[in-house]
Amino acid sequence: MRTIRIGSGAGYSGDRIEPAVELAEKGDIQYLVFECLGERTVALAQQARLKNPESGFDPLLEERMRAVLPLCASRGIKIVTNMGAANPLAAARKTLAIAKSMGLSLKVAAVMGDDVLDACKERDLPIMEFDGSIRQLGNRLVSANAYLGAAPMAQALSGGADIVITGRASDPALFLAPLIHAFGWPLDNWNLLGKGIVAGHMLECAGQVTGGYFADPAFKDVENLARLGFPIGEVSEDGSLVITKVEGSGGAVTAQTCKEQLLYEVHDPTSYLQPDVIADFSQVEIAEIGKDRVRISGAGGRERPPTLKVSVGYVDSFIGEGQMSYAGPGALARGRLALDIVRERLKLTGVATSELRFDLIGVDSLHGAHVSAHANEPYEVRVRVTGRTDNLGEAIRIGNEVETLYTNGPAGGGGAFRSARDVVAVASVLLPRELAKPQVQFVGEELR
Repeated sequence: MRTIRIGSGAGYSGDRIEPAVELAEKGDIQYLVFECLGERTVALAQQARLKNPESGFDPLLEERMRAVLPLCASRGIKIVTNMGAANPLAAARKTLAIAKSMGLSLKVAAVMGDDVLDACKERDLPIMEFDGSIRQLGNRLVSANAYLGAAPMAQALSGGADIVITGRASDPALFLAPLIHAFGWPLDNWNLLGKGIVAGHMLECAGQVTGGYFADPAFKDVENLARLGFPIGEVSEDGSLVITKVEGSGGAVTAQTCKEQLLYEVHDPTSYLQPDVIADFSQVEIAEIGKDRVRISGAGGRERPPTLKVSVGYVDSFIGEGQMSYAGPGALARGRLALDIVRERLKLTGVATSELRFDLIGVDSLHGAHVSAHANEPYEVRVRVTGRTDNLGEAIRIGNEVETLYTNGPAGGGGAFRSARDVVAVASVLLPRELAKPQVQFVGEELR
């Protein structure tokens, strides 16, 4: 039975690059996947593209490609990535140019069609997270990108692509596409597709499953996190899966790390909705079969949903922020006095906000003031005031009031910081899948 090895080269846009190089160099992989696209990232990329039609893709695309292309080309490793963000065609052109500059003859494909802004604007689609519809967002609407499935990426691989660059797609679909291509899995074999989604889900966050975002000293110790190795999925033609990593790399692959990743972002284990299939994780079994080798079995699936989830980006409001530090004896009392001063100043000067927070970082900024009474008094605190406003001018005033604590507040304040920015928020709608039109486009000329 045939088996392929897929390496996970990134779990988010700013992820480390060296583990991907290690995978290409020592992982004996056939595919390297970079999952770099968050929900809000797409909306920000769309804003960038509006300013420059040749931008809107992942800012680390060139650095990543230059790091791995020579190794991947020499070893025949194919790359699949969503670094195209809001502009996969421009990202594909850029990647081909990089390859040529390095003397490499590679075939690059862009997958497009996730941008469904026009289709959404024509319909009064209900928003999933709150009462309202997409039309009510009006001119605040920035982007609408559908989560595409694996089929167009698999099509690109079958067309001979060495590198496939997509925009918004389901994260597990990036890993499912090589499986469909390599094994010829039918697009309606729901059981196999469900197994493939589990493989993708286990790999999509890169270092999370090898011990990153897991370590808790004295409870869950993980060795050598500074050299954390990223995971490899060994997937067989029948969908069986083993998670492992490069021998000697940092981190660990254990039943516990895999169980935590399996539960990540899964609301209903019996119905993990994906554009390709509704995966069923409820019968999954996890077993350690060797050092840094964990077998995942028991996944299944059923017919895909009739709609695609669409990530909608919109300008929600503006945020103003100010921070100041206090240290030494009485730091906590001075920090609280500083917050009281700013609270009163914002009232006196009439700053218009829809939401305000007054935090002492390290004391009550995460779980609220009720927990601070149970903590030892800290030697240092950092004051943070944040407010939501309807315009940038009001947001700026919040940070200004915190900064004036330098000479108008308690003794010993320092390290002032202030900022004001618009907030691009994300909501979701469901779009009939036939309204998304995925396309595959090969860029440049074939050099092989």
